[in-house]
Amino acid sequence: MRLPSSIFVSVSLFTAETTAALYLSSTYRSAGDQIWQGLTLLFTLVPSVLVQLTLTFIHRDLSRDRPLVLLLHILQLGPIVRCLEAFCIYGSVGRVEEPYVSITRKKQMPKDGLSEEVERQVGQAEGKLFTHRAAFARTSVIQAFLGSAPQLTLQLYICILQQRVSIGRGTLMVISLLSIVYGALRCNILAIKIKYDDYEVDVKPTAYLCIFLWRSFEIATRVVVLVLFSSVLQIWVLPVVLVNFLIFFSYPWILFWQSGSPFPENIEKTLTRVGTTIVLCLLTFLYAGVNMFCWSAVQLKLNDPDLINKSQNWYRMAVYYMLRFVENATLILLWYVFQTDFYRFVCSPLLVLQLLVGYAIGIFFMLVFYQFCHPCKKLFSSSISLGLWECINFLCLLCAVHRGEGPAEKMALEQPPSDKDIANDTAEMNGNLSQSLSSNP
Repeated sequence: MRLPSSIFVSVSLFTAETTAALYLSSTYRSAGDQIWQGLTLLFTLVPSVLVQLTLTFIHRDLSRDRPLVLLLHILQLGPIVRCLEAFCIYGSVGRVEEPYVSITRKKQMPKDGLSEEVERQVGQAEGKLFTHRAAFARTSVIQAFLGSAPQLTLQLYICILQQRVSIGRGTLMVISLLSIVYGALRCNILAIKIKYDDYEVDVKPTAYLCIFLWRSFEIATRVVVLVLFSSVLQIWVLPVVLVNFLIFFSYPWILFWQSGSPFPENIEKTLTRVGTTIVLCLLTFLYAGVNMFCWSAVQLKLNDPDLINKSQNWYRMAVYYMLRFVENATLILLWYVFQTDFYRFVCSPLLVLQLLVGYAIGIFFMLVFYQFCHPCKKLFSSSISLGLWECINFLCLLCAVHRGEGPAEKMALEQPPSDKDIANDTAEMNGNLSQSLSSNP
């Protein structure tokens, strides 16, 4: 049984970020910056409350007689208690014989086109640890994109306005960035395990490294672009954020309404229709928050029983990254055009180039992950390189249409040769061959 290290990392980041944010808010209070203090506390307490509710909901504490645990959740100490509980379960494995075990069947990764199914016994302790890991994987994503991402954006914006980085603010920004990257990494692993639930998935260290580098470059450049744009065009940053958020929030609902599927009723038996609607809205809210800063590996599909789209859609990913790259380039170029003397000590062209190259490096590591390091790449129906090649061909077709080459010309180019053309080509080849033989006896 594996050590619950992922739970320890999640709780460590949660505790460190909360402590650093509370200390920084106290310094804002001493300096008289009440607005920065209020926003710092807001981006700390709101995700903390959502994390407590998520842990309580997943472990079904409301239907169990656990008043002490509920009290600790109210005091915002739930993650620490859950972490201690998980390590206690891990330490008790093997000491007492378990009266009940379940049998799971998982397929191994195909070798030479064959895939064997392996049976394995799962005890109660391992089942409880699995629940803890799943709960903390979800809370890491909530903490990352509903707390750490807004917190990092806010503190970087304050640093640019004040033109200095204090120790407390710098510490909080580093912890927040690590929390966001870790949440995105857990989102990737969660998506893989959900999509390939029938298989025994083994994620190697090189895959973790590729995901970490991919998400680090992608998220860091995205946050810097948003902050720089907002520092010179404060009025226009709100429409940009709202349009992004509304598009990603409404997209799963539009697909759901177009499918004509009935309203989901199997999320939780104890939930009413209103409660189910609230849960779905919170899920789409989190989905929009993730896509604001990076590509969400978990794609919502509200008409699916698991609420997850398990198909690998390379086109959607390619369109997202192309549009996001164009958006980042547009925002940073607008910053370059409208910047004031406030940035006179910054080499603006070099900064623009660094941000664009940084985002391109993030995309590069994403391609490396899906092409070489994905644990289930043998199950892909098509590779990402093939998907990108098809997207490039599609863009070339659009460019050809834009230049004036209509569909008729395109069809003529792709039309197979007729029998008459083949006969003419054959006769021409025979004539050339006869002439070469006669000239070279």
